[in-house]
Amino acid sequence: MKRDDFEFNDRNNGPDRPDSMKPTRPFDPTPVITIDGPTASGKGTVAAIVAATLGFHLLDSGALYRLAALASIRYEVAKDDAPGLAKLIEALHITFREGCAQLDGVDVSGEIRQEEVGNRASAIAVYPEVRQALVARQRAFRKRPGLVADGRDMGTVIFPDATLKVFLTASVEARAARRHKQLMQKGFSANMDDLLRDLRARDDRDMNRSAAPLRPAADAKTLDTSGLSIDQTVEQIIGWYSAIRV
Repeated sequence: MKRDDFEFNDRNNGPDRPDSMKPTRPFDPTPVITIDGPTASGKGTVAAIVAATLGFHLLDSGALYRLAALASIRYEVAKDDAPGLAKLIEALHITFREGCAQLDGVDVSGEIRQEEVGNRASAIAVYPEVRQALVARQRAFRKRPGLVADGRDMGTVIFPDATLKVFLTASVEARAARRHKQLMQKGFSANMDDLLRDLRARDDRDMNRSAAPLRPAADAKTLDTSGLSIDQTVEQIIGWYSAIRV
């Protein structure tokens, strides 16, 4: 999989930039495949395999929000302090190197996958200030030969001119089962009832927030993965992309 080292500590890309959320910008021919969807829909795993198959770079946008969430916990910035969160994000030193996520020089790849951090990420993502502070950082991943970007607003806000936009869905029960399996494999305790409750709450926040709500782009291809394997899902997406590029 092709993925460059990215280091971010740019104070000029924050919420005061008037164009930070505008989709209009100079045309970039670099192909982009966006894969959006709710929590535990399989988009992260699928995006990584699609990127590896095509030799594209990979953007896990959720990792950026999780890093911001972890930082807010560490530096004790309240999850409802939107201006404070935006300033914190602008000052963070974030690095993706060889598949590891580093925060201020420390590998936190495992920590950002904890449920507490995931729930905090979903909570702070509702604020426009937070989303604006991360826009330029996400767009910086667009490099030759191409990019696969997964998240919740990749096709609607970050890369509205993407070559292919995919929106993955799955029933909440199927997603809870997947998350339960993932957590158990990583050695974390997990309760299905709690997972179902958390997923429903996160879906509600993501779909009803005022800034970049979770929804398919108008020109996205929707794929329900409830009964599909990872390989079947990847095959469908590669097929869609190949048909476009012919």
